Amino acid sequence: MSDSAVRDFDIAVVGLGPTGRALAHRAMLAGFRVAAVDPRPDRLWPPTFSCWVDELPRWLPAEAIAVRIPAPTVWTTTERRIERPYCVLSKPGLHAALPLDDVTVFAARASEVGAHEVVLADGTKLRAATVFDTRGLPSLGQRRAASAHGIFVDADTAAPMVADGEGLLLDWRPENGAGPDEPPSFLYAVPLGDGTVIFEETSLGLRGGMPQRELRRRTLERLAAHGIRLTGDEPSEAAHYPLDQPPPRRGAASAVPFGSRGGMMHPCTGYSVADSLALVDTAVAALREGRDPIEALWPWQARLVYWMRTRGLYGLGRLTTDQSIAMFEAFFTESERGQRALLSAHADYTALGAVLFNTVAHTWPFRWRYDLVGWTNRDRWSNYDFPAVTERLPHPTD
Repeated sequence: MSDSAVRDFDIAVVGLGPTGRALAHRAMLAGFRVAAVDPRPDRLWPPTFSCWVDELPRWLPAEAIAVRIPAPTVWTTTERRIERPYCVLSKPGLHAALPLDDVTVFAARASEVGAHEVVLADGTKLRAATVFDTRGLPSLGQRRAASAHGIFVDADTAAPMVADGEGLLLDWRPENGAGPDEPPSFLYAVPLGDGTVIFEETSLGLRGGMPQRELRRRTLERLAAHGIRLTGDEPSEAAHYPLDQPPPRRGAASAVPFGSRGGMMHPCTGYSVADSLALVDTAVAALREGRDPIEALWPWQARLVYWMRTRGLYGLGRLTTDQSIAMFEAFFTESERGQRALLSAHADYTALGAVLFNTVAHTWPFRWRYDLVGWTNRDRWSNYDFPAVTERLPHPTD
């Protein structure tokens, strides 16, 4: 199209990750004239997406789930089963569940994104009553981060650690080769429904994150501890993104940030897709009723929950491995409502305040509580210098 070409819509969605695609899909079903912009609108998303089953909206079909794990495992000082069904999403199934048949899709990059106008790289201008920016997170820098390195392993090979229908949500067993004076990390491992299991060493809360080389070394150490032998050719995935992206300000004269870009990235867990999917209809309903979607998505209760979770993020980012184990041991003895308030509830501020207080109060030894709340060792891992890999990493077939 020429520079003078202008198209008018009710809603423009910039970015077609799971969040943007769901928003465009649900707005289309609600009768809005929707435009969607993405350079590669039909591609399947690279990351692995997981969540608690009860977080997903009721309108999402069962085909969007690849694997259900009835009671995932948490390892602290002991093994614990969490009696809350967990799932890994099917990327093809989720994509197919969000058709954009009546959405005008532009396979293009947006060069400008404003409150009511999107300019494409070829000069085409899209005008809309509301523009949603769902392009994901800005660059990390030295912000508090989630970092993970995952290795995809054949399910039969992975069986000594993760059997069919099982999953390791948090594995803090001291098997990753990290010393007591090194920043902590844990293992996340779940089957993906395609004959593979992902083993993903994960770090939460460090400024600037943990290097991929260090996370990979720790993953291989864990596998070796369980006698798991790999070929060395297994595919892998990397994650490295900020956890402290705040909710949007009210009344800002800009596009509405939505999804991880709009504060829906959980500061303590790094999850965002389920919460974003669940809030899509809230945004659409607000527009249908002539209300501000930011006000609808972020009432004061939800903003307070976000603020309290960021306190938890800061605490996570300064703990040692032993302190992390003690803290999670205390947390997983809390009530089901308290656990949900931290892990997934969008606005249950009373239960969240109680569970945060109780988790600190029940973390032992007593002196470690000072680190959790930031009275001591506030900047313990700031500017930590991870060693370069000077020796050969343990080979998976050794």
